[in-house]
Amino acid sequence: MLTLSHALKQVFHCPEESNFYAHCLESLVLNASDNSQLIVELGSGEGSPVIKSLLRTDFDGKIQGFELNKVAWKIAQSQIKEYELSDRYTVNNCSFFDSPLYESADCVISNPPYLPAVDDKIYQPLLHGGSDGCKIAKKLLSLGCDEVLLMVSSYSNPVGLIDYAWDRGYSVANFEITPLNFGYYSSEPKVKRAIATLREQGMAFYSENIYLLAGVLFKKQQKAQRDLSNELIKLMTAF
Repeated sequence: MLTLSHALKQVFHCPEESNFYAHCLESLVLNASDNSQLIVELGSGEGSPVIKSLLRTDFDGKIQGFELNKVAWKIAQSQIKEYELSDRYTVNNCSFFDSPLYESADCVISNPPYLPAVDDKIYQPLLHGGSDGCKIAKKLLSLGCDEVLLMVSSYSNPVGLIDYAWDRGYSVANFEITPLNFGYYSSEPKVKRAIATLREQGMAFYSENIYLLAGVLFKKQQKAQRDLSNELIKLMTAF
């Protein structure tokens, strides 16, 4: 288990968040999908969320992941082999955006980098989500895939992200929300200052003890049977 600060700086480690991502992937995508689907993932980390989801569902389509962190990628490779999932889950040690795979994907999934900060000089630079925390999430929504599953933080301009999705033709088809404690990465002073600034600007919502993390399934408006954007905004801005 990664517990020391130097290890936490090498590979993202937050069991609560990873488990919730796995749950959202399972309930919002895998259990509701056609098994022939191709799913493409940005930021696979060490692979645990997808591996857990695949072991708990009957989904037998393909998931192609991308992870820039070489240490995390090596762990993912080992775990995929251990659980004999190589025919269903592949993680590539290269940039998601440099591959054309997302162009043919049925669904894009990600727990994207969402730490806000003035620059990427933080404990883990690959967790930097731009000045408001939703830069990478917006980039994923700009690709035009029919379905996009994103983890959305209440302190990373969630209203701006949902509005951006709507402007690009997406509805909030479904979502799940969980409270999380501020952890190792979000408690870094530089990140905390950025979050406080966003709160002053009406772009971050949290209490002294917790923030909210949502797993949000965005669907193209013409394919969505409903839009839960207003409900999601009300919940994410409750603090």
